[in-house]
Amino acid sequence: MTDYSTIDFSDLQAFSVDEVVTHSLVRDVPLGSGKTLALITLDNGRDHTRPNTLGPVGLLEYLHTLQGLRSRAAAGEIDAVAVTGKPYILAAGADLSKVGEIPSRDAARKMAQLGHYAFGEMKKIGVPSFAFVNGLALGGGVEVALAADYRTIDSSTPALALPEVFLGIIPGWGGAYLLPNLIGIENALKVVIENPLKNNRTLKGQEAFDLGIADAIFGPGNYLEDSLKWADGVLTGAVKVKRPNEPGKVERLVKWDAAVGIARKMLESRIGTVAKSPYRALDLLKAAKSGTPEEGFEREDEALAELIAGDQFRASIYAFNLVQKRAKKPAGAPDKALAKKVTKVGVIGAGLMASQFALLFVRRLQVPVVITDLDQSRVDKGLEYIRGEIATLLSKGRISSDESNRLNALVSGTTDKAEFADADWVIEAVFEELGVKQDVFAEIEKHVSETAVLATNTSSLSVEQIGAKLAHPERLVGFHFFNPVAVMPLIEVVNAPATDEATLATAMGVAAKLKKTAVITRDTPGFVVNRVLAKVLGEAMHAVDTGTPFEVMNHALDRFGLPMTPFELLELVGLKVGAHVLDTHHAAFPDRFFESTNLHALAEHGRIFDRDDKGKIKGFDKTAVKIVTPPKGTGTPMTADEIARRVEDGLADEVHRMLEDDVVHAAEDIDLCLILGAGYPFQMGGLTPYLDRVGASERAFGDTFHHPLIKGVE
Repeated sequence: MTDYSTIDFSDLQAFSVDEVVTHSLVRDVPLGSGKTLALITLDNGRDHTRPNTLGPVGLLEYLHTLQGLRSRAAAGEIDAVAVTGKPYILAAGADLSKVGEIPSRDAARKMAQLGHYAFGEMKKIGVPSFAFVNGLALGGGVEVALAADYRTIDSSTPALALPEVFLGIIPGWGGAYLLPNLIGIENALKVVIENPLKNNRTLKGQEAFDLGIADAIFGPGNYLEDSLKWADGVLTGAVKVKRPNEPGKVERLVKWDAAVGIARKMLESRIGTVAKSPYRALDLLKAAKSGTPEEGFEREDEALAELIAGDQFRASIYAFNLVQKRAKKPAGAPDKALAKKVTKVGVIGAGLMASQFALLFVRRLQVPVVITDLDQSRVDKGLEYIRGEIATLLSKGRISSDESNRLNALVSGTTDKAEFADADWVIEAVFEELGVKQDVFAEIEKHVSETAVLATNTSSLSVEQIGAKLAHPERLVGFHFFNPVAVMPLIEVVNAPATDEATLATAMGVAAKLKKTAVITRDTPGFVVNRVLAKVLGEAMHAVDTGTPFEVMNHALDRFGLPMTPFELLELVGLKVGAHVLDTHHAAFPDRFFESTNLHALAEHGRIFDRDDKGKIKGFDKTAVKIVTPPKGTGTPMTADEIARRVEDGLADEVHRMLEDDVVHAAEDIDLCLILGAGYPFQMGGLTPYLDRVGASERAFGDTFHHPLIKGVE
């Protein structure tokens, strides 16, 4: 086993000269029994806007603090040790911006080893150890707590998680070994793999306690005092700690490998096999069934070294910075002070999409929302859906009865457009047909005030053309949501030629209040996401139209690491919608986007796949195969490699053209749109870093999107 005390960590300190150090502050606390507990408080000296993070300098200070307490314990000066954090924050794990700068694989391994060395010292002090999880605990913050003998948690803790897999790495400071041996393999699989892949889901304080991560839970009023009293009870024997989720022999012999096997199949079906970190985490969790902690920590050291030095982690850090930083300062956004106040919302349409809009607006903006449609029956159906969703939120405990009543009171429906007179923001969700949208806006403009902002949810039509019949086209803006509306975090805000600054600022303000990320795009076919989508779907249809079997084309792009194959995506968005999007792009760019009569035929047929009663794919529909199969002897099928290279080069060319035309301000904005609006994986960094790495950028336009390339280290 590696003796961490023999390792020289000075090179880690050298590249951490600007680290915001989380200090380990110690004070002795006399307990009711007369015993003394040494309490370590992690504190980086910043306010709550800068959570504690754990870099090399801070870890070494924590290590030396524990070593000092070890000497004091041996001298009989203290009876226990506990660690907690500054108000409402234990620690948010490693500083990812610094981890992303680690210069070599050897340095990456040392970073893993230093964490194990520092946290592992807790077990060597010689007296019982406690962790008081007083708030936010992510990644290494959770592993600080796992290293202690006992844990309490504040019931108001907003988020506890091991999000590493989401970021292209693994819990490498003890989490992959200690957690399954504390709460059982099935619970550990949920925390380490399932939750990170569900948009980085976190646990509340009560959920963490219920899983067995903490041994006791206390309210925020007297959390520290209650934790100290409880710890004193453990020391005196008055409190007996029971851990019902801790795995026993039967779980290790029977359930463990089976649970891991099921998880592996689930991963393969959901995300494919391109992403490395979920499978490395799965291997580590499986191996944690037996052996010593030291053996488990060595496995984590090697896995973390490999992943930190790899392309996928570098791409993840790039994507993480996009979502955390660039998304908060949208490129091209006007002065926020220009935004108009929105005190009432009007929604034109009462179908599913329109009803989803209404529900989102009323929940987030807490203002009156009125929906309208062609007749009262449609309006009533829309209202029924909205009220049903509010009832569901109430039944799940997501909202209180008072809030339910308030939301229901704020929503109304009408066929009388005059009720839109005092609406400040009006958005349409009607059929994706230019003439229909033009007429809808021309009609509603007669009823709204001169200051009202009009928004269109078009996915691919020209916003400028939609506003052609308006007397005031400067108040029209594109506001393109993605489905499902409540879940997908992106809105493409389309800045048409006539859109004025006040309208654009209002749209950005509304998006922020909806808790969405807004990216401003030019008024061009497909904007960002659908233009990329159209390129991929167009190439997919071109391949099968010219003789490539469905099976070959469907998996040719697996190397992109996308959550679904091109034809699964096509069925998800709807074959008719896909045909419309492809037609729109072919009309605008006939030399680069294919026309596919077969796609229209597939849309009429209604499906591509043959599915069972539960919707699981069994194979390709026989009629769909006949529709796309060219006459015998006329096809020119391609291999999967030929298709992948063709799509990669085509996407590199198209994205480059989009940037040349200033559709968005930078490649980063394209990637942000694709990550948040199309499910492009963090571990690929979106699209442009991938295109650089595979050489498509160089082949397409003789350069790269990023300088230097976003790639791993040797």
